[in-house]
Amino acid sequence: MAWIDDVDPGLPIKLRPVSNGEYLPPPPSEVVLETVRRARAAAEENARRVGMSRRRFLLSTMGSATTLAVLAACSKEADKAAGGTGPGGTYAVPATAGTDKAAADSVLTGEEFVFDVQTHFLDANHDIPDLGIGRMFPQQNCGAQDPRECFSVDKYLDLLFNKSDTNMIVISCLPYAGSPLNPDVMKKTIELADRIGCEHRVLMQGEAHPTVGTIEVALDNMAKIKASMPVGAWKTYCHWGGPGWYLDDHDKSLPQVGQRFIDQARKLGPPIIAVHKGFAIGSPYADPVDVGPAAKANPDISFVVYHSGFDVGKPEGPYDETNNNGVDRLITSLRKAGIGVDGNVYCELGSTWRTVMGAPDQAAHVLGKLLKQVGPNRVVWGTDSIWYGAPQDQIEAFRTFQITPKFQEQYGYPALTDEIKAKILGLNSAKLYGVTPVTGSCQFDRNQIANTRLTSWEGNATYGPTSAAGVFALMRHELRELRRAIS
Repeated sequence: MAWIDDVDPGLPIKLRPVSNGEYLPPPPSEVVLETVRRARAAAEENARRVGMSRRRFLLSTMGSATTLAVLAACSKEADKAAGGTGPGGTYAVPATAGTDKAAADSVLTGEEFVFDVQTHFLDANHDIPDLGIGRMFPQQNCGAQDPRECFSVDKYLDLLFNKSDTNMIVISCLPYAGSPLNPDVMKKTIELADRIGCEHRVLMQGEAHPTVGTIEVALDNMAKIKASMPVGAWKTYCHWGGPGWYLDDHDKSLPQVGQRFIDQARKLGPPIIAVHKGFAIGSPYADPVDVGPAAKANPDISFVVYHSGFDVGKPEGPYDETNNNGVDRLITSLRKAGIGVDGNVYCELGSTWRTVMGAPDQAAHVLGKLLKQVGPNRVVWGTDSIWYGAPQDQIEAFRTFQITPKFQEQYGYPALTDEIKAKILGLNSAKLYGVTPVTGSCQFDRNQIANTRLTSWEGNATYGPTSAAGVFALMRHELRELRRAIS
């Protein structure tokens, strides 16, 4: 058995293409492959120079600084080889940060308020048909004997509050009615966080599935959730859970449920709707074409566009109104509707930043285009955690990322100042959700979570089927119910 210091934890900035379960990850770029190769060699050398084991070095901020510096250098070399005049995005890391902890800490640590508005986990005690955990999510490799434990509530709180600089979080809904992240599970998670000393740091969304069953049933379910749960926003998917639909009801051949859903969110409150747009493996209903018109027709509703319309495929470049892929689709929808800076549309970065942070020029275009269209007060932080593990690498990369003067001058993008980064990382969402930023760390011993189970009234009850026959029976039942609902 190897000593712990001999176990390689991997590079601290995770660049390998992976999926959140909603898209097929592209192959790694040549820049990423070369970065990984050089960063591992540089980490080995820097660890030797500072007298640390490779493992301890890779777990330090010096390890993160080394990786980001190599990524910046490889990107610059690739741009030069392609005949460019310099990269549009880069990571600003002091030359000494790879061997000087103080220098690394100066750019990788910070006192910003970090509010992650897109986080997920799964209730490991909730027996349901397979949602693809074992096939898609990198978090399955957390080391637990049962992969379901990698997605549990204690792992979730530990990775966000103990293993990253995140201060507050929103538990985001999944696109499955009756999923293992249902409103009751969310509420109990908030109560658990309060009991272990993380008071007022966890918010939840109310789930809405307008085309699962009749719209009347969906609206009634929203009312029941609001009556019994501390709902901070409403989350919906136009392309999952039932027949496809649009927020603005522009396609009359589809269920006309968009405005009725929006009206119910307004009536019940809060008037905040988080909608998944992008990352959909080709589904037209995840296209943000409906966002602009819906926002224009409902100026009192705040629309948080999860993923900002980003999708894998065509690389992000400067805005092109003829481009029907990625972030440009959202910008076109907003421009046509007259939704601009400081409007009622917020652009969220979950999985989008994780996907482009290994391609600095694409990252500069994504951030630059969004900031130019909606302004620095309307871009918000999300990571899609814990599908990728702890989000600390995403936070550290964002802290050091810069849009270069070249792209600022060429495309009119703003500089990523510390003030703008602080807004994106948390201050914008604090204003949106109407909460007072809770800063400082929320460190806790995971045994505290285990101890709460000793006094739980639920005991060790197991819910759902306990045999293969039971699982298939449940699946047949759910299929019958879905067919009945949409017939």
